Amino acid sequence: MRTATCLNQIALLLALVAAPIAAVGQELDPRSYAASPIGANIVIAAYGNTSGDIVFDSNSAISDVHANVDQAALGVGRVFALAGRQSSVALALPYAWGDVTGKVGEQARSISRSGLADPRLRFSTLLIGGPALDRRAFAASKRRATLGASVVVIAPLGQYNPAKLINIGTNRWAFKPELGLSVPAGRWQLEGYAGIWLFEQNSNFFGGQRRSQDPIVAFQAHVSYTFRPGLWAAVDATHYSGGAVSLDGKQNAGRQDNVRLGATLSVPVMKGLSVKLSYSDGAVTRIGGDFRSIGIGWQYVWFD
Repeated sequence: MRTATCLNQIALLLALVAAPIAAVGQELDPRSYAASPIGANIVIAAYGNTSGDIVFDSNSAISDVHANVDQAALGVGRVFALAGRQSSVALALPYAWGDVTGKVGEQARSISRSGLADPRLRFSTLLIGGPALDRRAFAASKRRATLGASVVVIAPLGQYNPAKLINIGTNRWAFKPELGLSVPAGRWQLEGYAGIWLFEQNSNFFGGQRRSQDPIVAFQAHVSYTFRPGLWAAVDATHYSGGAVSLDGKQNAGRQDNVRLGATLSVPVMKGLSVKLSYSDGAVTRIGGDFRSIGIGWQYVWFD
């Protein structure tokens, strides 16, 4: 039973780090609510690696747990006008592969998986300070503070087999409504986001168990500086808490309460094409993944 409990917890954490590009609750996404001209079409190819230790509570018999997960994703997006406001929609289709190793008492365990992960859809709109402007009007407008709202939906379409304890897909829907404030100050951009992850129940977890997870509340803060158009760097931070996991109504993995710090660099390569580099690491980890994450993304933008 203790071994099964360990593997259940590892399954949870593997599923978290195999989420598109970033683990659930650990996202660090600067400039997500910055104003943009409508009519933009976006194609993104991204790769990320997440590795590090998994921290359990002091009463656990599990120790020396380490995860290493790679993720690749293709994404498409569009910026458009909705009720006179700048809005956008984006879809990411990820593939993940990785392994988790650890000990239950003195017994070593190793688990490897690869496959399609759950796709992610994001819709956002600027509620304040983001009128829908074409490229010419946008270039002539003055930068202003924006308040935006978004919702992320993760669909249970990834690789999943209820006969296996470890899966890449999560076999459940997840939703994150979020508000984001972006304030320009000369070449600087100051941002703060507040969101909450909500999870449906997986009623067909290993052996027909019911797996449920409490909401995760997540806050992000970003300070970025623009050196020239398209070339900018940001310092990022996030705090997320909650997410306790239960199997058949009995708590199986404790509440997370963690902080991550990171940095992002966006570099223009040619007209319409840019490369984004990112790095983040756990600053405070109570329970969950004490991960180091690196990523690179290629983004191409063209207008109607």
